[in-house]
Formats: sequence, C-alpha cells, structure tokens
Amino acid sequence: MSTAASDRSTTGGARSTPRRGGREEAPLTLDLEAPPPRPLGLLDQTILWLSMGASLLIAAAAVFVLYPLPDAPPLALAGAVTAIVLGVGCGVTLLALAAMVGTRTGAPAMAMLRGLLGRRTSYLPTALNLVQCFGWAAVEIFVISTVATALTHESWRPVWVLVAGAVATAMAVRPLSMVRVIRRYLGWLVLASVVVLLVGLLRSGIPQPAGGEWTGFWVAFDVVVALPISWVPLAADYTRHARTPRIAGVGIGIGYALSCSAFFLLGLLALLTMQQLRDAVTPTSFALGLVGLPLGTAALVVLLLDEVDKAFANVYSTAMSTQNLLQRLDRRIVAVVIGTAATLAALLTNLEEYESFLLLIGAVFVPLAVVLVTDYYLVRRLVLGRAGAGYSAAEPGPLRWLLLVPWGAGFVAYQLVNPGLVPGWASWWTGVRDTLGLTPPGWLSASVAAAVVAAVLTVLVAVPLARRTATVTR
Repeated sequence: MSTAASDRSTTGGARSTPRRGGREEAPLTLDLEAPPPRPLGLLDQTILWLSMGASLLIAAAAVFVLYPLPDAPPLALAGAVTAIVLGVGCGVTLLALAAMVGTRTGAPAMAMLRGLLGRRTSYLPTALNLVQCFGWAAVEIFVISTVATALTHESWRPVWVLVAGAVATAMAVRPLSMVRVIRRYLGWLVLASVVVLLVGLLRSGIPQPAGGEWTGFWVAFDVVVALPISWVPLAADYTRHARTPRIAGVGIGIGYALSCSAFFLLGLLALLTMQQLRDAVTPTSFALGLVGLPLGTAALVVLLLDEVDKAFANVYSTAMSTQNLLQRLDRRIVAVVIGTAATLAALLTNLEEYESFLLLIGAVFVPLAVVLVTDYYLVRRLVLGRAGAGYSAAEPGPLRWLLLVPWGAGFVAYQLVNPGLVPGWASWWTGVRDTLGLTPPGWLSASVAAAVVAAVLTVLVAVPLARRTATVTR
C-alpha cells in the first residue's frame, strides 16, 4: 500500500467500523491497510483538545510551577506566568507537529512510529507508552475522586473512584461518539466554568508570592512542557480521524494551548489566593481555593465531569497502544480490562511523586517527539524531496533501530540536567554528572537540552538511512 493511499481522506473501512444511526466509530481492530474514518472537522478537533487541556491535573501541577525546587523560595509571579506561556507554546508546537503525522498516515500513534523506527523497534516506545497511559488513567481517576470527596465526604471516596472509572471505561468503548458529545455539550460548559473561576480569582485580588524570585524557572518550564508532551504518544489516536492535517494542527494549537494555559493559571492563582504555608500545600490544594468563589462549587462540578474524558482518553489510548503489539485484539475488550485495572490502582494512588512523574515523562517523550518531527519534516524533505516521504505504518520497511541513539541520548541529556526527585534514581544520575565533571548552568532547561541533542543526532543518523532508502527504491 503506498503512502499516498494511506493519506487519502475517506470514510472507508466499514467492515471494522461499527455504526449506530449512520455515525462512524473507531475500528475495533488495527487494520493499517484500511483508511480510518475521518469525520472530525475543525470544530470537533478544537473542542476535543480544548477539553483535553481543561484538566484538573494541570491545575494540580501548578504547585510545581510555584514551588519548582525543594527548600527554595517560590517562583516570582512574573516568572511563573512566563514559564507557563513559554512552556505551553513549546510543548504544543511539538504536539501539533507530531499529531499531524498521524493525520497524514492515518495510523494510531504507536503504529505511526513504525514509519520512524520500523515495526519491531516501535515496540519499545509502545511499552513505555502503555506504562504512561495506565499511570495517567489511574492518576486521573484518583484526582476526580479526591476533588469529588472534597465536595462531599471522605467516606464517599471509594464510590467516586468506582464511578469515575466506570464512566471513563464506558466512554473508551465508543470514542468518536464521545468526541461528538464533548463538542455538543461539555466543551461549552467547561469554557464557561473556566471563565467564571478566573474572573472570580482575579476579582478577589492576587498577592505576590512572599519572597518570590526566578530561581528554578527552568525546572518550572520543564514541568509545564511535560503536560502537552505527554499527549504526543496519544494524539494520533484522535487526529487520524481528522479530515486534514491542517485541521488537526490548528485544533490542537488553539484548543489545547488555550485550555492548558488557562488551567495552569487557574491552579497558580488559586494557590496564591489561599496564602497557605508551603508545607501545607499539596497538588490538590487548588480546589479549596476555588470552592469559596461565587459559583465556584458549580463550576468545579462541571470540571469534574469533564475530567472523566481525560481518563477515558488514557484508557482508550492504552488499548490502541496494545493493538500495536497484538493487532487483532478487540479494543473494546482491552479498554474494559485496562479501565478496570486503572480503577483499582486509583484506590492506592497518591500524588506525592507527581512532579517526578512529569519530569520523567518529559525526559522520555520530549526527545522522542523531536526525533519524529526532525526525521519526518526535515530529513525526509531534504533527502527524499517531500516531508514524510516513505512513511508507512502498513509497510514500514527495514528496522531503523539506529534512531534509538538520538532518542536515548536526548533522554540522558535530560537526566544530566534535571534527574528529578525520586530517591536513588536522582542520586545515581547526580553521581554520573559528578563523575563526568558536569555542572549544568542555571539558565539551561532539561527539555531544551534534550531537544537539541536529539535533533542534531537525528540529522546525523537519519540522513544516511534516508539516502539508503532512496537508493533502494530507485
């Protein structure tokens, strides 16, 4: 099957595409020969990604923007806002470029990487993404239950965990139908709720952080970048159903960028309004700062309902990633198994290591996204004359395992600059850094370092591989 054939916008593949009332649904199994249905227009994609970025977990991550370093003063308000704007801009740009590859190839995110790495080599990022998606699903369900418990009573927490998990799993069974529901109803309610909360916070007056300074700015930037980047291994699961790549890119660029920025600001302003001592602040403390606002409880309830779609997205994408390993598995069965397991895991989850989780996601997926974007848009254009030339998930060609080198080098670069806070892991990387005699400057971001290393090495490695492909196909 040619790349051009895989790029066709079509509503074919009906054999594996269940319909209800004439509406198309995502295929049940992974068939890379059959073009996916493409019913999602610009409004669908924009509202979908607006909803994906409207996450209480992003608001929860604001605590690590305000307090990026342990035992250090908080970040100045101007520094925190700058980190949010710059981090969201950089992260969303990479996310949109990677997601557009999925629209062009028509393949789910992990199967799409077959065009980059070859079929067997793509199993490595698939395995890592399975861990990430499962972890995110459990954390999303945990946050939903925690905020819902704050609005009701502690004894209700197990009930909210089960309800959130059950609804997210049911949504993952019919994903395209859920996108239409989000566009028609929930997206607009979320937008109104965010406006109500932001206006309420701004009217209440926002104090400057006591003793705020710019130390730790780049750590805060890395935390912000990690949130949009965490969607890179999932995005094509949804953008493959967009009508055109431009629709997918613009939808993410508008929808996710706006809502992600708004929720970081929402969490940041709520924490500043509370005036709590640092030791008393937790990732879910922002919710307490919102409840007392006019209509705050009602708006928070809407955001809780919307949060379920993030859990659904992670359950669904876990199923899609599993199909890259076992192509004929019915995604509905996988979604039910994963959703059930994530719900049980949420009963045991906490957010004590949330910052380290975000930094590890950045370390893994920032360089992978850069390798994909550099090879697809730059190397293929320079060597083969067209961006994405030769990319095919259905016929991925020979293994391109050498591209693991720039990905791995980018990961190492990230760890040497910022190894995170996990005991043992962080100290090991600090020891390596000391052995090498490296002292990262305070102005260096781990995400930027990883991106630069990955991009340069991708050009050095991928150009000869692309030339070899061009020679073979002539």
